[in-house]
Amino acid sequence: MYTTYRIRADELNDDFLVALKMLFRDKMIEIAVSEVDDESADETAYLLRHPANRQRLMNAIENVRDGRVQHVNLEME
Repeated sequence: MYTTYRIRADELNDDFLVALKMLFRDKMIEIAVSEVDDESADETAYLLRHPANRQRLMNAIENVRDGRVQHVNLEME
């Protein structure tokens, strides 16, 4: 299992650690910490990385520009 958390350092608390322990129970885990400069840019880059997501987002942008409403199924194919 791979999980990414984005949280401000000052928001870390005992509840977070308890949740991690419950999620991973007796498994060995690895914790890597990195500083995130611009969260919105990172999230956009992540979403654009997958070709199907990229195409959906580009189509949605085009639809908004053209004034069209598009219903989107967010389930992964």
